Amino acid sequence: MNLGKQIQTYRKKLGLSQEGLAAKIYVSRQTISNWETGHSYPDVENLLLLSVLFDVSLDELVKGDVVIMKNELERSKMDRYTKLMLLFMILVIFSVGPASFLPDYWWAIIPGSFWIVSMFFACRLEKIKHEKDIQTYQEIMAFMADQNLDSVRQRRNWFRDRLSKAVIVLVFAIIAGLLALLSALPYWLTH
Repeated sequence: MNLGKQIQTYRKKLGLSQEGLAAKIYVSRQTISNWETGHSYPDVENLLLLSVLFDVSLDELVKGDVVIMKNELERSKMDRYTKLMLLFMILVIFSVGPASFLPDYWWAIIPGSFWIVSMFFACRLEKIKHEKDIQTYQEIMAFMADQNLDSVRQRRNWFRDRLSKAVIVLVFAIIAGLLALLSALPYWLTH
């Protein structure tokens, strides 16, 4: 990883210790050490701070590390999309009960809107999974941990993977349905 060497070189040019650099960009000394040794990679915000502090362009700072940076961005996108999808699914579940007090079919608009947004983020996740050929939970975890996907892919079992996906979807559908029924129960009891 070339970026670690670049950070170390520019840090030394400024006469800064790892602690001094860490204080200037508000991270820990251990974080700087991890960047310099290649154990982790700075996020986009920290890359921008480093380029400003070192007075170099972002291109010059990351020379040759564009592929690594792109993978890091994909992982952070995947993490963000997962969290947003789960948030909106939870909102769907807990909005069914209160929305059931609305007249006619208006009750479906609120949970339906949350569901549409959740499906948008699920589609974005699926796009990343398709581009990276990620099909199993183990592959998702390996991708998020920046591990070698090829060794994990060799252990794929097509039938077991499809069956486990179907069972997971069924279990979550049952849980979501039960939670929706429970949240709508007060409405049904009063009418």
